[in-house]
Amino acid sequence: MRCLLLRPIAWLAGALVRLPQGLLLALSSFLATLLWLPLARRRQVAATNLALCFPDMPADERARLLRANLRSMVMGVFELLRAWFAPARVLRGGYRIEGLEALQQTLAQGQGVLLLLGHFPHTELAVRLLGEALGRRMTGVVRRHNSPCIEAELEHARRRHFQPTLEKKDVRGVLRALQAGEVVAYAADQDFSFRNVFVPFFGVPASTLVGNAKLAARGNARMFALWCRRLPGGSYELRLEPEWPGWREAAQLEQAAMYMRALEAQVRLAPEQYLWVHRRFKTRPPGEAPLYA
Repeated sequence: MRCLLLRPIAWLAGALVRLPQGLLLALSSFLATLLWLPLARRRQVAATNLALCFPDMPADERARLLRANLRSMVMGVFELLRAWFAPARVLRGGYRIEGLEALQQTLAQGQGVLLLLGHFPHTELAVRLLGEALGRRMTGVVRRHNSPCIEAELEHARRRHFQPTLEKKDVRGVLRALQAGEVVAYAADQDFSFRNVFVPFFGVPASTLVGNAKLAARGNARMFALWCRRLPGGSYELRLEPEWPGWREAAQLEQAAMYMRALEAQVRLAPEQYLWVHRRFKTRPPGEAPLYA
């Protein structure tokens, strides 16, 4: 079931993604100012997260970080549209990838790859860029939209440049893809409220999904982490990080902690580019009070 009312948005997106990167960045700054009041609820979530994760940062500096984060989130909408709608020629030359050779060797051996990501505004664009560099389409694990109509449009948009997506609880689907030698992108810094453990993220206990190492083993796959940063000039720096030593053999709690430490290190490089508007700490350890109003 497709949504006819969303078709004009897709047509507009096809035009927007062809605009120069500098113009999109400027437009993001303008829209972020315009949306400051309408996004009050999301701003409050982001402000709470920043206060929790950067308690020693001066208040005025955190306020600047919050504004920069909102600009980054608005730019993330354009980056999402670029991931779905941009022709390859629009993206060419706007990024560089470190560590690509190790991933290529793994795929050449017929092994699948569980690609661990984080919730950054440019995550889907990073996966698209990696796919362009490899000359293959990726698949990703997503949360389905509650509206079947909207979900159909989202999936249709993604299929322009991606493989069909997998639902977040579709373990069998993920295993089939990995066993078939595919790359499965998975942002595991999520709170599914099941199969989770609490590990520190910026010193705050964060409910974190476990079982990724077992998933890779059952799928006869290797794990790589993919990190992406938007550089000041507007280009992108992607870095592939091979499987962390001891990750596969570690206990599940330590596996999750390894992932959170690696993610935190990347967030610290560009803290304004993380998805702070997400209620990352909504599930609390037993007995602890909620953190969000």
